[in-house]
Amino acid sequence: MIAIVDYGVGNLFSLLSSLRALDLEAEVTGDAGRLRAADRIILPGVGAFGDARAKLDATGLVPVIQEEAEKKPLLGICLGMQLLFDKSFEYGEHPGLGLIPGEVRPIRDVIPAGLAVPHMGWNALRFPAERPRSPIFAALEEGEHVYFVHSYAGFACGEGLTAWTEYGAPLTAAVQRGNVYGTQFHPEKSG
Repeated sequence: MIAIVDYGVGNLFSLLSSLRALDLEAEVTGDAGRLRAADRIILPGVGAFGDARAKLDATGLVPVIQEEAEKKPLLGICLGMQLLFDKSFEYGEHPGLGLIPGEVRPIRDVIPAGLAVPHMGWNALRFPAERPRSPIFAALEEGEHVYFVHSYAGFACGEGLTAWTEYGAPLTAAVQRGNVYGTQFHPEKSG
């Protein structure tokens, strides 16, 4: 069973619908016991980092998510991926979950002037040639397009970087550390 973390931030319906269309057993839950019982966990997210972190803190699920990430696969999507990092500088400085080394910063600091922010639309995935491909990309070819909507991205993730995309500059598209995976793009909208 896949547990989708419900903490008041995220596009839960499209994610749940996508999983069910793949005939996967999934449920949306904010219950610690259900997260512990799940085989896999997905941490979605839409909106601002600080607000999302405050809502996640209010649920009391932060230590549960951190503990379960040591035992089973955890996938963060979009803002959910950003929450996996050590910290974010979106409207101030906010602590992340510390599951992926690095920090979240505005993409406008690295992309050329004139490119639209947020970065929204279809972009090609690129994989680092110097390391094995992450198992979550086993069925994808280099250059396949996925759907992004973001103004901030993960930086300084080093060995954790598993995919990137070009948007005037290289931007982190996916990360991994052990059982913890993150995609800046939306797999549920990418097909």
